[in-house]
Amino acid sequence: MPKVSSVIVPYASYLRVYEPLAAFPEPERSHWARYARRPDRPSYQDELRRSLADLVPTPPVAVPVHESGDAFVAEVEGALCVCPWRTRLRGWQALGELTQELPSVVLDAVLPPVVRRQAAQDYERWLAVHPDARPWIRTGTWQVPLNWFVLVSDAERHYDHGSAGTPPMLRYRTPMVQARRRTARALRTLRDALDEGPLIDGLMEVGRWLEEFHPRSLVELDYGGLVHVLPPAVLDGDHSAADVAEGIEALRHGDGDAAGEAYERLVERWRAVRDRRSAN
Repeated sequence: MPKVSSVIVPYASYLRVYEPLAAFPEPERSHWARYARRPDRPSYQDELRRSLADLVPTPPVAVPVHESGDAFVAEVEGALCVCPWRTRLRGWQALGELTQELPSVVLDAVLPPVVRRQAAQDYERWLAVHPDARPWIRTGTWQVPLNWFVLVSDAERHYDHGSAGTPPMLRYRTPMVQARRRTARALRTLRDALDEGPLIDGLMEVGRWLEEFHPRSLVELDYGGLVHVLPPAVLDGDHSAADVAEGIEALRHGDGDAAGEAYERLVERWRAVRDRRSAN
């Protein structure tokens, strides 16, 4: 596979679902079984580099012309599980969200309206044939969305400082059954304690997404490229899943003060990360 660039793309985090091979119909199941044996499987950075390279031509390529045949691979209790990239589908979905992320003058300069219109028309035609399509990967930019931390526990946190030739890594992995149970329990608590709002809406949406997958899947929350822009001391002290769990438990017991303190820690931590997006 040609290497697009050696540049590390630093700003994306990921929520992934790895499904067992049994969840895939043939011939896709056989494809992933063969793919898992490849020694040269690409990384998330390779996917980002390819996407950035597509923006260089004139006109830019807003969404890949063909769907990716790549995936992430994990072993869960001896069973092979895969998380398909589905880069084209995710590209279409991300394109629809860009109007909320970028000023129109910036968006038009990066992706001219005619390019976006063509991509939207292509997606509409594709979706008519694949109405039940959903991605295995969600992406956060310059943050880890707080509702993602509901799915995992601090005991599932794994932080590797990295070494020469090995980048740092911070991730959580949990069985699908645990992620669904935590989501349902947190929703009950939040609905009892709070008015409807973005936190509840976001968690409901993530919960619906999780229900689309095989019950023996693996859920992974990966800080991705954020580990390249945060100092090791900050990563060492980042126990956001513990803060989220503490806040929800405090609400469950009617302790609004403790819940507020946990929430403030989270807000301050992630505001500092998002502020880097606009720093020179």
